[in-house]
Order: sequence, then structure tokens, then C-alpha cells
Amino acid sequence: MYPLVRLVKETLKFRGRPLALLDTHVSHHMCWPWDLDPWMELNNGRTLTLYDLGRVPFSVRIGMTAALRRQGWGMTVAGSSVRYRRRIRMMQRIEMRTRVIGWDARFFYIEQSIWREGEALNNVLIRSAVTDAKGIVAPERLVAAMGHEGTESPALAAWVQAWIAADAQRPWPPARG
Repeated sequence: MYPLVRLVKETLKFRGRPLALLDTHVSHHMCWPWDLDPWMELNNGRTLTLYDLGRVPFSVRIGMTAALRRQGWGMTVAGSSVRYRRRIRMMQRIEMRTRVIGWDARFFYIEQSIWREGEALNNVLIRSAVTDAKGIVAPERLVAAMGHEGTESPALAAWVQAWIAADAQRPWPPARG
């Protein structure tokens, strides 16, 4: 089940604490028994769900959520790449870091990572699209609606550009095989 109570708690905890567009949102979480897989560690799919607990309050803090609502736009995940490196066990506390690392003509790129005691446990790159009834809205329109008109994206890191290029080569629709 989706952790709605946890999402509301995280959003309320950071209410009234604005953050600059390119700053990092830091939040703390616990791996509960219902987050586990059969090997008694944080389930890989649940990890992506827990990343929502960082991304949604982050979006509120930077003014993205308010701008989306004012414009009648939506936001969707259009791709992700996850790197899992260390196990997260039941009742372990984790720190999550969320930040916008840039945008291009179509998408925002958000990096999130989970840490414990100064060690990176996993990391995700999220490609996110702003949408309206006609399709994808250019990210610079949302940046302007957030009050940052004329703000340019930081240069996307080489590894992000390589992921974008690799993903563009992936066939769509996928083979039925």
C-alpha cells in the first residue's frame, strides 16, 4: 500500500520552510517491517516509493507544487535509473537527499540519494515532465511560473548526459519477445 500517512507527515513537517530551486532537501526516514522484501531488507520497488517521501516535500519547498497548481499543470516521472549499493535493514534510520540537478528542453532531472552514517546506500536519477492537456510543458515555463524567469539550467553532468543519450537509443515500444 502507498505510504500516504508518511507522505502527509513529511509534507507537513517541512511546511513553511522554503528552499531555493537548486538547494538540497534533506529528510530522515525509517525502514519499517512493511517496507521489507522476503530477504528482510528494503524492497527495491519500495525504495522508489520512499523516494516520493523526499521528492514531494522538496517540490512544495521550492515552490514547484504551488506553481503547478496555479497553472493547472501536472508532473510525472518519465524515467529513472537506480543504483543500489548497500542493504537497508528493518528499523534502520536513513537520510535522504533530494535536489534538482538541471533541465533540458523537455524534462527536469532530479537526483536523490539515501545515506546512513555518511555512506551512500543507493541513488536515483529521475527524469520528470511537466504536463498539461496538450502534452509536455517546457521546463523553463515552470521555472518562470515559480518566479525564476530567466534562470538557466546548470550544465548537466556528463553521466546524466550519457544516460539521456543511452535512453534515447532504447527502442520504443519494446519488443514483444
